Amino acid sequence: MARPDAARNPKTSGSIPPSGEKVAHLGDFHVLPRVAVITALAAPVGAVAALVAVGLLKLIALFTNLCFHGRFSIGEATPGTTTHWWLILLMPVLGGLVIGLMARFGSEKIRGHGMPEAIESILVGSSKVQPRVAVLKPVSSAISIGSGGPFGAEGPIIMTGGAVGSILAQFLRVTTDERKTLLVAGSAAGMAATFNAPLAAILLAVELLLFEWRPRSYLPVAVGAVTATLVRGPLLGTEPLFGGAHVPTELPASVYGLCVIAGLAAGLLALLATWLVYFSEDLFARLPVHWMWWPAIGGAVIGIGGLIEPRALGVGYDVIDRLLTGRATVGLILGILIVKTLIWGLSLGSGTSGGVLAPMFMIGGALGAAEGLVFPSVSPGFWALVSLAGVLGGVMRSPLTGIVFCVELTHEIHALVPMVITASSAYLLSVIVLKRSVLTEKLARRGLHLTREYSVDPLEVHLVRQLETLVTTTFRTDQTAADAGARLREAHQARDAEGVLAQRLYPVLDGGERLVGVVTRAELLHCAPDDQRPLVELARPAITAHPDETLRTIANRMAAHSVTRVVVTPRAAPHHAEGILSLRQLLEARRIDLHEEQHAERVLTPFRRIPRQRKPVLAAASTDALNDASGL
Repeated sequence: MARPDAARNPKTSGSIPPSGEKVAHLGDFHVLPRVAVITALAAPVGAVAALVAVGLLKLIALFTNLCFHGRFSIGEATPGTTTHWWLILLMPVLGGLVIGLMARFGSEKIRGHGMPEAIESILVGSSKVQPRVAVLKPVSSAISIGSGGPFGAEGPIIMTGGAVGSILAQFLRVTTDERKTLLVAGSAAGMAATFNAPLAAILLAVELLLFEWRPRSYLPVAVGAVTATLVRGPLLGTEPLFGGAHVPTELPASVYGLCVIAGLAAGLLALLATWLVYFSEDLFARLPVHWMWWPAIGGAVIGIGGLIEPRALGVGYDVIDRLLTGRATVGLILGILIVKTLIWGLSLGSGTSGGVLAPMFMIGGALGAAEGLVFPSVSPGFWALVSLAGVLGGVMRSPLTGIVFCVELTHEIHALVPMVITASSAYLLSVIVLKRSVLTEKLARRGLHLTREYSVDPLEVHLVRQLETLVTTTFRTDQTAADAGARLREAHQARDAEGVLAQRLYPVLDGGERLVGVVTRAELLHCAPDDQRPLVELARPAITAHPDETLRTIANRMAAHSVTRVVVTPRAAPHHAEGILSLRQLLEARRIDLHEEQHAERVLTPFRRIPRQRKPVLAAASTDALNDASGL
């Protein structure tokens, strides 16, 4: 039956909830007690990931000693200190050949620098990492870096730490999101253990891996990173990884202006490095040989570069330390800036195994050290430090991670503001010019899309009562399908677009006006004219919503039940059909958000001309009237 007194709902999306209607059941976060269980599981994941990280660092040292110094030792070693030039030329090629064989006959997933592979596993792999990848990835990376590859250990450690969390989760009955959280907790733990930088590891997880900022993901990741840092302490120490630049507490105003220039230069270097990596990848893709041989060819490029500047080989933490403490010579600065950039970008495109952070540390530090030859002196290594933050902000497009990373690596808190300026300037240039970063371009080339803009879902800030439409038509349980169909056909002939036909879902009520079920307009119109079935047999159970629920909750409910409309019932009277909410109303909430984003308006006018008093001449009076009308 029709309800003529409810033609339209006068409520609008911007209306204030009526007095007395509360939403006490809603909170700032959606948190279930189960988050405590996942958080507890992150602690052993963090501990194991830390041990794996330490083991990988020792394995890199072992291969470096074997390849370049002919000794079986896990002590610190660098490829550039060897006295045999032929080892510098030959070892990267042999290392690349071994990696190609491991990728061909072991797992192709060991190719690459780790983070894109971890992201891809989260996006399309249900956060499932194969156990053999957890073994082959660190070994291949140790061989790659130990044989002279100009890469970092952090990417492989992030992938391997993530594998630890993923494998544990695969033995447990957890959701895909919970498995993702444990994977990312392991990745963050590996990074925290490598660099003694738990906060930067957490920020990297947020900016690159989690794709959300929620208690259910932050808490396990934080526990994993902190646990890994605590485990690392007795094994590798708790001192900052690199020496500080001893930045003074007060800086001249001109320094801040030069930080903008340094940031733009870092952004340009980030553009060049990103272009170089994927230019190289395109070149290797055109080679008429199997991709198994590409790492060996990339190794030849590394070897040639190593003959020019041997200190560009390997992880190069000692070189980074010299740059950040102002002890690098002009030859070392230029050699690293040119040779390291070229051999890193060209060889990474070959599909070998190695990370990007340590090379960015070295290249960014060299850029800043080169600027320090021209810019006014602040403190030894100051410009290297701020440029390092800038390159990270531009290459990874994660400025917060880059800034906090540099602070944790050096404990130079007085350089915080200059680093913010530099990293933000580089980030600005990078996001304007490039669509993708060096970490996400590979995903795009595999047909995947990743957005890194996080915002509040507009469906979460609108309530049902703001957009619902009132019920205009209901039917009784004892009415027949034929009668209901006839009612709709009559409305169609009368073109009752604002009444019966505007509603597509009809509540079916019993004698006490209680909601029993719903029928759709399509179901009634397709019934035969002589169908005498009572609507109580035709009706399906109603999917309902309450006026104080969010549209996001209802959108999820619609998806779970595969419906496009729900009946709105008050909490105090759950069997009373108050209104209807459809996908159209959900899109209206999106339209409001789009309008707020794109529509520009002036709310206040700073200056307003006051018309001057004139003689009552017709022409002048007409002009004043036009000015008044236009608001001039």
